[in-house]
Amino acid sequence: MQVLSNFFKFSERNTDLSTEIRAGLTTFLTMAYILFVNPMILKAAGIPPDACMVATAVAAGISSILMGLFANFPLALASGMGLNSMLVYIVVKGGYSWQVGMGLVFLDGLAVLLLVLLGVRETVMNSIPAEIKHAIAAGIGLFLTFIGFFNAGFTAVNPISMQPEAATLNTAGTLVAGLGMIIISVLVTLRIKGGILIGIILNTILALAFGVAKLPEHFFAAPDFSLIGALDIPGALKPSLIGFFISFIIVDFFDTLGSATAVGYQAGLAGKEGKIEGIGKILGIDAIAASIGGFCGASSVTAYIESAAGVSEGGRTGMTAITTGVFFFLSVFFAPIALVVPKEATAPALIIIGFMMMEGYSNIKFNEFETAIPAFLTMITMPFTYSISHGVGYGIISHVLLKMAAGKSREVHPVMYVSAIIFIISFALL
Repeated sequence: MQVLSNFFKFSERNTDLSTEIRAGLTTFLTMAYILFVNPMILKAAGIPPDACMVATAVAAGISSILMGLFANFPLALASGMGLNSMLVYIVVKGGYSWQVGMGLVFLDGLAVLLLVLLGVRETVMNSIPAEIKHAIAAGIGLFLTFIGFFNAGFTAVNPISMQPEAATLNTAGTLVAGLGMIIISVLVTLRIKGGILIGIILNTILALAFGVAKLPEHFFAAPDFSLIGALDIPGALKPSLIGFFISFIIVDFFDTLGSATAVGYQAGLAGKEGKIEGIGKILGIDAIAASIGGFCGASSVTAYIESAAGVSEGGRTGMTAITTGVFFFLSVFFAPIALVVPKEATAPALIIIGFMMMEGYSNIKFNEFETAIPAFLTMITMPFTYSISHGVGYGIISHVLLKMAAGKSREVHPVMYVSAIIFIISFALL
């Protein structure tokens, strides 16, 4: 026990093993939906769903454990939403096989890893102004809230106008989510230890009682490992795929910057300027994880902002990520049990965590428009575009332009000029 405590710095970070395990389980429960959603998305590319579920679990398990062991950071990883859709609807629907797509993902991870080893990724992250980093954390909080509202059924998209609107709140699903909001809010307000995890479990019981969730017919499923290693790297080297390749790199590069920043702030692991100890290792493991996802046939694996759920439960070290990874491995054999927890049960947790993460916006100086406006654009763009990288991009571009307009161009880090140009080109072409 003492060995674990020393290795993960439990005392230094004011945590213990039981807290870390509880936090890891909480993170897993908020992420478990990917075991179902990723196969549904990749099915459109001709990938067998059962094998894809196993691949998703294996890739998430390996990547999360690596993050915990080598970076000692409470950040779990799994197949990235948006990245999997890019693979299906841009690469595969563009006339290439899913094997080629996985090869492209594998190479993307290696390319980002090279940027990490060259110090480029860490330099970019450290050059982002503190105000934008605070806004990233707050923006991701809004992003989580947005996801939670949709998963709860509180918000829907009008099929005619294609605009968000208040949904009908008289369904069993919204009732479960509404009661769940009350339960988790009360538990958090009373500062009950493990309140979010307890809330998710109670919400799941409610979901079973109201017929929103069902117990599985079988609690054990024989895993299908056929996707692992089934990638086509030579096919991914075709010059015609260079545009897709760059797209993957940009999204991978900046998505994790946002997630790592937000989790670092929430866990109290970020300094005054937003610098996170060991960020090079965190970014390196994230890059390796992308390649692991491609190798396993699970699409690109990336950092999950749902890790904030575990941090809210007290997770402060890599043991949280390792615990999440272990549960992903177990889900290879017990996937039916993991999938019992419906989105309506975890949605209230995401909303409450989103509220907690809004604290970062209080650090923005609203009377300094050249910093406040970029911070605002960073924060608000994330939920409205459903993209962390877009939020980072809008923030960086507006930061550079407004600093120049205010005659303060010397205050802008040179890397920010380069990053702004890259984002402008990517927004124009991709």
